[in-house]
Amino acid sequence: MKQLICQSPGQFEYRDVPEPVIAAGHSILRVKKIGVCGTDIHAYDGDQPFFSYPRVLGHELACEFVEGDKAIGFKTGDLVTLIPYLNCGTCIACRRGMTNCCATLQVMGVHIDGGMQEYISVPSYTLVHGEGLSGDHLAMIEPLAIGAHGIARADIKPGEFVLITGAGPIGLGAMAFAKIVGGHVIAIDTNENRLAFCRDQLHVPYTLNPNANNIHDSLMEITGGDMPSVVIDATGKLDAINHAFQYLSHTGKYILIGLQKNDIQFSQPEFHKREATLMSSRNAIRKDLEYVMDRMQDGHIDPLPFITSRLSFEEAASGWKEVSSRPDNIKTIIEFQ
Repeated sequence: MKQLICQSPGQFEYRDVPEPVIAAGHSILRVKKIGVCGTDIHAYDGDQPFFSYPRVLGHELACEFVEGDKAIGFKTGDLVTLIPYLNCGTCIACRRGMTNCCATLQVMGVHIDGGMQEYISVPSYTLVHGEGLSGDHLAMIEPLAIGAHGIARADIKPGEFVLITGAGPIGLGAMAFAKIVGGHVIAIDTNENRLAFCRDQLHVPYTLNPNANNIHDSLMEITGGDMPSVVIDATGKLDAINHAFQYLSHTGKYILIGLQKNDIQFSQPEFHKREATLMSSRNAIRKDLEYVMDRMQDGHIDPLPFITSRLSFEEAASGWKEVSSRPDNIKTIIEFQ
C-alpha cells in the first residue's frame, strides 16, 4: 500500500509498505478521507510541539471498517471515524474520564504514525460509529470536537460575551458551539476572508481585525464596559495569547485551546485582581465527538462549508504547501480512491 511520510520539515515522501495485519484488540480500516489539521501544517513547517520525524501525519479520519478484534457492533463496509488519542486507561486522568490528557497520551500523526496511508490499524476502543453521516461529515468530527471540548471547559452561561481569537477550523468550531449554548460571540482574526466566513456562515455578530480595529476599545463598547467574561485562544500564536489576557473581564475565564512551544507571559497583579481563571483545553473525549455528531444530525452545525479545498492522496505532497497557504482556505480534505 501507499504511505505518505513527512521525513523532515518541508519534505514529504511516498513509500510502498505492507498492509497492516489484524492484531489482538485492533481493527483494520481503509482510509477514505482525511482532514488536514493545523497540527499537520505546523509539523510540516517544523514548529509543532511534541513532535519527531519521520512521521505519517493525519488524525481527522473518515474510514471504512475492514475487520477487527473486539470491535463489537462494527461490520465490514461500515463508515466510521475514530478518537485518534491512544490512552493508557489507568493514570489519574484516565481514571477521571479525561482520556484526552492521559499521562502517556499518544496522538496519531504526532507521537505515532497517523492516517496518511491507504490502510491503518487502530485499537478497537477508538472506533466511533458513523451513524449514517457522510465521509465529509466524519472527517470533520474530530476538529470540531476540539472546539466543543473547549466550550464545555468554559461552561458558558447564556448571554455571556465570549471572545474567540483565531478563526481557523478549531476557532470556528468553538464559535459555532459557543453560539449553541447562548454565548454572544466576538471573533478576532487578521484574515478578512475568515472574518467574512464568521459573519456569513456562522452569523457571528461581532468580528474584529487587529489591523483595522482598536481591540480594547471595541470590546469595551461591545460589552458595555465589562469586557468578555470568557476568552478563548485558538491561534496558538504567542503574541496573540499574551495580548488576550488584557481582554478578560473581572471574574473571567481564559481557555487556551491553541498550543504554543514557548512560555506565555502576563501581569500577575492584573490577573490576580480579576480573580480570573486560566485553563488549557486539550484534544477531546468521546462525549465531545458524540455531541458534535448529534449537532450535525439535528442541523445545529453544518460542517460542509468549512471544506474549502480538496486534494487526492496522490497529489497531497505536491499540492500541500500551496493549498495550506491560501488565505481563503479553511479546511482541506485529502481523498483516497
